[in-house]
Amino acid sequence: MAAGLALLATPGAIRAAQPVPAPRRLGVWLTNSPSPLYYAPSRIDRAVAELAAAGFNTLYPNVWSRGSTFHHSRWAPIEPALAQVGGGHDPICRMSEQAHRRGLQVIPWFEYGLMEPATAAVVQQNPEWVLQKRDGSSTVELHGKPMVFLNPAHPGVRQRFLGLISEIVQRCKVDGIQLDDHFAWPVELGYDPYTRALYQRETGREPPSDHTDRAWMTWRRHQLTGLLRELRRVLKSNGRGSVYVSLSPGPFRFAYNHWLQDWELWALGSLIDELVVQNYAYSLQGFARDLQQPALVKASGWGIPVEIGILSGFGGRTTAMPTLAEKVRLASQRGHGVIYFYWEGLWGLHAGPEGAQARRDGFSQLHRSLPPLNPPPLNPER
Repeated sequence: MAAGLALLATPGAIRAAQPVPAPRRLGVWLTNSPSPLYYAPSRIDRAVAELAAAGFNTLYPNVWSRGSTFHHSRWAPIEPALAQVGGGHDPICRMSEQAHRRGLQVIPWFEYGLMEPATAAVVQQNPEWVLQKRDGSSTVELHGKPMVFLNPAHPGVRQRFLGLISEIVQRCKVDGIQLDDHFAWPVELGYDPYTRALYQRETGREPPSDHTDRAWMTWRRHQLTGLLRELRRVLKSNGRGSVYVSLSPGPFRFAYNHWLQDWELWALGSLIDELVVQNYAYSLQGFARDLQQPALVKASGWGIPVEIGILSGFGGRTTAMPTLAEKVRLASQRGHGVIYFYWEGLWGLHAGPEGAQARRDGFSQLHRSLPPLNPPPLNPER
């Protein structure tokens, strides 16, 4: 059992907890890696109760990672360890039920986006769906493993991607969905036969050999934008009205030049409802400097919530509570909510030398000290 789950508050203490004023958004990413959270209903129930007591108002559970899902899907295999649990256990639906009972919002996070392990069955069965480099190769080393990216312009890829998202929205009554920096078209890719033929048909030209050619980048960016636009249309037509779409990219220049994510255009074009910009700078000086990035400063005037992703702890790297508190205050002073990466870095496996109880107390005190701004309404009409 994770350290954070061994030191859980008693039900009585949780019921006695007072409402905590919160900035626009106080959220946390939750995932199975590494964490036992997803694999038992009791762990989920108690974790949600702890988070509510500590003043969190939004959960971002990972639902799509490493080529598998965390619920039974017609579009992709279920995560192997979850399949072994059996009994119809569905961690995302369970988390949604428990969170809604306590007034928390749940926005499932599709971590891998258009990325798949190179060995995934969908890759082996549909090689024509895979983007390629100019030399004909397709693998990209990420997370220490060979990965590939599926082509957002291919009809088969689009159908599967839209299906993966639609089914979790319909099944678990979630409040929205989140894409991140893996909803992308890596700039060096796009020389596969399908993309070449499509580009030639639409422009009358062969793709340029320089993958940073601006016109070539713009054309591919439009394909990615088209998939996001189609996602909005599908979500609006699923019978539940407009569904909240959150995006968690990296800094704008990197996101655009490396991943062809034009999140400024997407925000101004009403294709996303929330922007969560990752800022994992370890030092306070670096964190404050990154809050001043021009695109991020401009984003505050775009009429959508702008939050900051902050590293609480992961992989042996834990941010000390005083440093975390100052980062949260810096973000809050600029009108931003915060999303912590990740659950086990709060007071769990990566609680660090401060220990789980001290961290839990620290987060509760920090959240009570912040300006009482409410989280944004979901499904906004903009």
